[in-house]
This record gives sequence, structure tokens and C-alpha cells, in this order.
Amino acid sequence: MEAVNYMNRKHMHSHQPTEHQCSSSVVKQIRAPVDIVWSLVRRFDQPQKYKPFVSKCIVKGELKIGSVREVNVRSGLPATTSTEMLELLDDEEHILGIRIVGGDHRLKNYYSTLAVHSEMIDGRPGTVVTESFVVDVPQGNTEDETCYFVKALINCNLKSLADVSERMAMQDAFKAIN
Repeated sequence: MEAVNYMNRKHMHSHQPTEHQCSSSVVKQIRAPVDIVWSLVRRFDQPQKYKPFVSKCIVKGELKIGSVREVNVRSGLPATTSTEMLELLDDEEHILGIRIVGGDHRLKNYYSTLAVHSEMIDGRPGTVVTESFVVDVPQGNTEDETCYFVKALINCNLKSLADVSERMAMQDAFKAIN
């Protein structure tokens, strides 16, 4: 069963970029249990809980597959808004898929898959997060430049996810002691 799950996860991250697209992935170990990390990641309606460049998020209608969110982006990025659709939310396998469908940025035909799974880290329950993406290469940019930019954003988000998750895990441990 575990091998099947691993293969399914691997398949989820095998994007098929076309000629004018790039694709890559980022992996991050987090020293917090998977339930804490997933509780943050799965909240399509509240990405600002861990994504530092998101200032506000509004979901139109009921939260379900096909839901669309309007995200306001903090200054510092070459964008102010992003419109994103929830395409996959699997609470059993801990997989989230998001497609960008609009906004005032250059990330066209962007699709991201984020998978979370348990792993022992230094003898304690931890989490490994893998986020992969495919996106059009904007005119005037190279594949390398585009992948570098997107991976930098993902790395920033995953570092923040680790910080928030690890802080929550410490608070849970402190509560358990008291």
C-alpha cells in the first residue's frame, strides 16, 4: 500500500510542460507533525496563515473543488492580485492542487501540486512537503529565469509554512507538558 501511495504521489508531481513552459519542484522538511502542517496547507480560503506575500483572500461561494479565490498580494512582488481555482483537495492523501486563472501577474497557465507526508526527522514526527508546478515562460524570459522566480516564491512560502507549523507544534508540546 505504501509503495502505491508513493507512486501516486510521484505521479502527481510529473507535470508535462509544453514547448513554452517550465516545470520544477521544491521539497521541504518541517519539524512538525503532518496533521499540523496539513491543517494550514488545506485551508484554500486562508493562504495568508502561512504565505507571507498574501495580505487578503476572499473565496467566492462554498469551499469545494472548483472554488475560486481572489488573493491580494503584498507589495514587493510584481503583482497586486491573483485569481486561483482549487482543483484538488485530498484530505486522505494530503494533496492540494491549485490553478491560477487570472490576476495582474505574469504566471500564465500555472498549476501547482502540493503534497504533504509524514516522516521521522531526528527521531521525532515530522513532515516532508513537496510542491511542484508547471507554468508558461513569459515572453522575454528564459525557462531558467522563470523556474528560478517561481521556486524562490515557493521556497519563501514553504519556509514560512515551516516556521508557523513548528511554532504550533512547540505550543502543542508546551500545552501537553502543562
